[in-house]
Amino acid sequence: MSSATREALPQGITWFKYAAPQTFFPLAGALAPWFAAIAVVLFVAGLYIGFFVAPTDAQQGEAYRIIFIHVPAAWMSMLIYLVMAFWAGVGLAFNTRLSHMMASALAPTGALFTFLALWTGALWGKPTWGTWWAWDARMTSELLLLFLYFGFMALQAAIDDPRRADKAGAVLALVGVINIPIIYFSVKWWNTLHQGASVSLKSAPTMATTMLTGMLVMVFACWAYAIAAALWRVRCIILERERRSDWVRDYLGAGR
Repeated sequence: MSSATREALPQGITWFKYAAPQTFFPLAGALAPWFAAIAVVLFVAGLYIGFFVAPTDAQQGEAYRIIFIHVPAAWMSMLIYLVMAFWAGVGLAFNTRLSHMMASALAPTGALFTFLALWTGALWGKPTWGTWWAWDARMTSELLLLFLYFGFMALQAAIDDPRRADKAGAVLALVGVINIPIIYFSVKWWNTLHQGASVSLKSAPTMATTMLTGMLVMVFACWAYAIAAALWRVRCIILERERRSDWVRDYLGAGR
């Protein structure tokens, strides 16, 4: 951004300066530890509520407590993909380097939450439905989401030129967005093993207040963790891609 353009912007839009990797790098380093600390506190609180305070479910017994990990992980797997696709789309439309870096930084965390959702879903499904896995719409579309994350990361790693890798990954990410509503609405569109949503913006929650509290605390914990992990990872990506710039040499030299 030129100095003339910067001066023409209103004072309240000075945050545009953080679109530059060099400027965003120290900000990410300052914010990441705070989000990590918040995540730890919320994870401890959420797991305590979910496993020790929340009452036993009348139908599923103690086995239902896996939902305090499974449901937040499933929600985050979809949310992170949407955010990743958003940044990839911004980078594709405006050719901004940091946007592509953010998309790349989010992908491993999204894949982690997707795998966690599938794994805990299997642990929940065995005592509840009598099977570890069934090829129903939600399970299959969630598995496809994991493949989309892997495909995004593999495609970027397979192309040597970062610019071309970013564009190819962005196209894949944007195409894959169509899978998100399929996951979310699969229980309404098809006959699946999954029950309907217990938490909805259109109606009151169908679970006990303590259960809902534990669930929401875990969701916020996952959000904080995802932000911290993405910020730390994007710093590594910035150093890798900007390694030939003077400011990275100065930063690495000062660290020695």
